[in-house]
Amino acid sequence: MASLMEELINCLEAEAKEFDRLLAISQRKTPIIVNNKIAELQKITDEEQIVVSRISGLETKREAVTKDIAEVINKDVEELKLATLIELMSGQPGERKRLSDVHDRLSGTVRQIRQINENNAELIKHALEMIDFDLNIMSAMRQAPETANYSKGAVNTGAMLGRASGGFDARQ
Repeated sequence: MASLMEELINCLEAEAKEFDRLLAISQRKTPIIVNNKIAELQKITDEEQIVVSRISGLETKREAVTKDIAEVINKDVEELKLATLIELMSGQPGERKRLSDVHDRLSGTVRQIRQINENNAELIKHALEMIDFDLNIMSAMRQAPETANYSKGAVNTGAMLGRASGGFDARQ
């Protein structure tokens, strides 16, 4: 059991390091989004995917170790959480503290990443809304209706909004 706990703690510590990397990447992403640097955003997203892939591998390993621990202590793996393991380790204060520390570190880092990602998603949403707004304005300018411009003789001159006046008109 002790070796399984050591393996779990080592796996969680490795996950914590990867989540720290992911947090740093997320923090670097915000100004890139704000400044609309698409090429840099693509590079940072590729970097982010590499870290997420490593986290996924560690997560698989953690799940396997947790399953082994659940079998040893005769608990349901679905109900076995880190908080439960921390409580069960009252007789091993050193491992209990390490597990508790890494649990707290992971929780804090994941919370920060979630907040930054929500902010980045909101920034992207606003950027897309502005692009949509700009496209609608451009489209409306091309499809502007005729205005009621009358000459001195009360004849409609037929000026179009958004179009330059003058030039050759084949209808004349």
